[in-house]
Amino acid sequence: MNKFDTTIIGSGPGGYVAAIRCAQLGMKTALIERYSTLGGTCLNVGCIPSKALLDSSEHFENASKHFEAHGIKAEKIELDWPRMRQRKDDVVEQTCAGIEYLMKKNKITVINGHASFKDKETIDVVAVDGTQQTVNTERVIIATGSKPSSIPGVVCDKKRIITSTEALSLENVPEKLIVIGGGVIGLELGSVYARLGAEVQVVEFLDRLIPGMDFSLAKEVQRILKKQGMKFFISHAVQSATVSANKVKVSALNKKCEEVEFNGDYCLVAVGRRAYTNKLGLEKIGITPDKQGRIPVNENLETAVPGIYAIGDVVAGAMLAHKAEEEGTFVAETMAGQKPHINYKAIPGVLYTWPEAAGVGFTEDELKAENYNYKSGSFPFKALGRARASMDTDGFVKVLADKETDEILGIHLVGARAADLIAEAVVALEYRASAEDIARMSHAHPTYAEAIKEAMLDATGKRSIHM
Repeated sequence: MNKFDTTIIGSGPGGYVAAIRCAQLGMKTALIERYSTLGGTCLNVGCIPSKALLDSSEHFENASKHFEAHGIKAEKIELDWPRMRQRKDDVVEQTCAGIEYLMKKNKITVINGHASFKDKETIDVVAVDGTQQTVNTERVIIATGSKPSSIPGVVCDKKRIITSTEALSLENVPEKLIVIGGGVIGLELGSVYARLGAEVQVVEFLDRLIPGMDFSLAKEVQRILKKQGMKFFISHAVQSATVSANKVKVSALNKKCEEVEFNGDYCLVAVGRRAYTNKLGLEKIGITPDKQGRIPVNENLETAVPGIYAIGDVVAGAMLAHKAEEEGTFVAETMAGQKPHINYKAIPGVLYTWPEAAGVGFTEDELKAENYNYKSGSFPFKALGRARASMDTDGFVKVLADKETDEILGIHLVGARAADLIAEAVVALEYRASAEDIARMSHAHPTYAEAIKEAMLDATGKRSIHM
């Protein structure tokens, strides 16, 4: 019997970060992973492979459509889809190998197999070959992540009606791709195939894209992606998806309750994810997931069972890799007697289309709903010298601040490198900076980050210099 101070179930970003922090704090730590590679959904079939394809497809689009404007003559640009997929696989392999190295470096015991509770201090692990071992532990962190969801009337056969996992490894670029869901996953993978020549139709139940982000970003992203060739059908309720002769037919009702039919080679179902806690034996230790499959926890992310914690996608909140990482660190330090904190309003959300979109803090709709006395400032990327130099003039920065105190409440942007720029906004929120604070700070010229400074100037008395 193996005995540990802390055992983590699941090796995604939340799990492996928690394991490393526990080990750093002197705990004898075990990490249980049911699959053969570490890294969970994010590293294997999520964040990392999707970003690899996003970058590769963006290079292809630039070479095909924009090099000439830069004075670069490139003839006979051709897509080598198998090579592009192989590069994606190579990136995944290297990244997962890096996690294995970190486990060895931090002397963390990695156990492969499916974990289930025997009692709150005993975990049975069954390997793929059927061999069993038992782990004894003082504390447990559940970090088993999530799986793709579907909707009534749509069954994913993983061949023609697919999830994000299969969409990362299609044998061929489809001529027509139907995407059910206008959230982050649907738009990112949809944009990959649109750049590579597919006709992409996005069918969204709500009256907007990227729910959860500021509405101004949703409008701008839809405008930009429509210009890039993607087609959008919002306020459409999908009723069914059927496969016939290697083709997919999707039936939906528009807001007038009229039936609309979509036809394609594949249908990507991207309607969200659901917490994954199957066969963990939670009932044996007195834990009952909620209707969404999530595990209830207190302010310390501890379950109803003392010593058992849960983090990441299996608890309430945004399903984000970096949110899971923060929670993994938080739990490890809490168990060690430290006083860590997480400001969930300072955890950014990012959309990795091109241009990117990102936001942190309160959205304008949230402030309006609370009748908050706020002010706003904005600045367009087309007014930036750096954006004109790179031909990335789409997008803007919007800042929301308290009308009386000038404290920054939210920052939302669409534009080149928004995923990196949002870090400045996170720092501003964490340190409760005012718009005036950021407006007074020097920003290198020419940079995309100048748009943030200019938006802050606009929010403090409409003082923007370059607009």
